[in-house]
Amino acid sequence: MAERIEIHSEQPDPRTLGRIAGILRGGGLVAYPTETFYGLGADAMNPAAVDRVFAAKGRDFKSPVGLVIGRIADLDPLVAEIPAAGRRLMDAFWPGPLTLVFRASGTILPRLTAGTGRIGIRLSGLPAARALAAALGGPLTATSANRSGERECNTAGEVLEQLGGVIDAVADGGATTGGLGSTFVDVSGETPVILRRGAIAEEDIRRILEKTGKKIR
Repeated sequence: MAERIEIHSEQPDPRTLGRIAGILRGGGLVAYPTETFYGLGADAMNPAAVDRVFAAKGRDFKSPVGLVIGRIADLDPLVAEIPAAGRRLMDAFWPGPLTLVFRASGTILPRLTAGTGRIGIRLSGLPAARALAAALGGPLTATSANRSGERECNTAGEVLEQLGGVIDAVADGGATTGGLGSTFVDVSGETPVILRRGAIAEEDIRRILEKTGKKIR
């Protein structure tokens, strides 16, 4: 059974962060709280760890896996470019439940993009999630911590029920807010596209993009 490690969602202890980051650096899988649901974290630069994410979820390799970063400066090495529309949305909604899809740089494992050459990235609105990525020193996988086809998890206990036998630890930050997951917006092309509606309303995204002269579909 996976180890349960208590973590403060708003002010995580550096020693706890270091302990969890050590598990991740060793190729381990750790479920962690975000501002919506628990995410399933692995070192996104470690191919074997990424393969474990797919196996744990029972997910095929045709589905991409997004990333959580620790700070905005961590975005540059991961993407080919940051379009003006992406900058506007980052300024307005990061940190928060907005996943932006960019053209991936050569540092990104193709498996994470499902061969599309695009990668979804967000700066989580929950301090513990950002701090964990910062402690790791690189991006965390950000897929939901549940078996594919099953409900997302709001508590560490729910994560353990679904994945306790196949992950190494769960960072228990208490119950998450749940509700809608993050909104996905693809900014990799000429016209931004809402790929998945979620916690940030479409009208709010449209309002921000109007300032760049961009329409959205």
